[in-house]
Amino acid sequence: MTPHLSPVRRFGLAVIGLAASMIVLWPAALKTQTGRTGSIRGRVELRTPLPPVERRPSVTELGTPMLHDSPDRTRSVVYLETAPRSAFDERDPGRVVMDQRNERFVPHVLAVMVGTVVDFPNSDLIYHNVFSLSRAKRFDLGRYAAGKSKGVRMDRPGVVRVFCDIHSHMNAFVLVFNHPFFDVTDVEGRFELPSLPSGTYTVVGWYEGEARITRSVVVPASGWAEVDLVVP
Repeated sequence: MTPHLSPVRRFGLAVIGLAASMIVLWPAALKTQTGRTGSIRGRVELRTPLPPVERRPSVTELGTPMLHDSPDRTRSVVYLETAPRSAFDERDPGRVVMDQRNERFVPHVLAVMVGTVVDFPNSDLIYHNVFSLSRAKRFDLGRYAAGKSKGVRMDRPGVVRVFCDIHSHMNAFVLVFNHPFFDVTDVEGRFELPSLPSGTYTVVGWYEGEARITRSVVVPASGWAEVDLVVP
């Protein structure tokens, strides 16, 4: 014979049963979700890479050879136009470095997540003044000498164009994302976007200030989806 239970007690037993089932099922569900992800990889081909900005000599340098490095303008950024929901889990964005060396920013292109602090050390023997007028992040670090460093927290997604107020030929880009599915191409133009839930995504190829090409890619439940992007 089943004893009579009050509504309150019946509700309490139901909650306990539900919690017990979550404890048993959660590890299995987590293993299935994390174990069945695909990835995207490929190569960006730059048909006409832009030439570096010419350095303007100062009055004291007129008639003397100018020794400086040119920025690496062969790198592009590949990212997902819309990220899966899991991409917005809380993460520690950390810190990265954009150096000032031989009168150029190194690297010329950085890609980071919202909240990342970008440090701008001065590795030259001259003063620099890093600033940006970009909508995503406006800042002016003022002049500082060799061996000094200042940092900026990138707190909004977007493209941050970086300059030096003293040397007009110095410029760089920081792309700020609210998800982790992006990659800066290597010296051969290759990129990888790993650990994606299966589905159809739009991949964007960005180069020197703007999105240049988009492609639709179907990601399998496991393995790699291959895609090549040609930037005219």
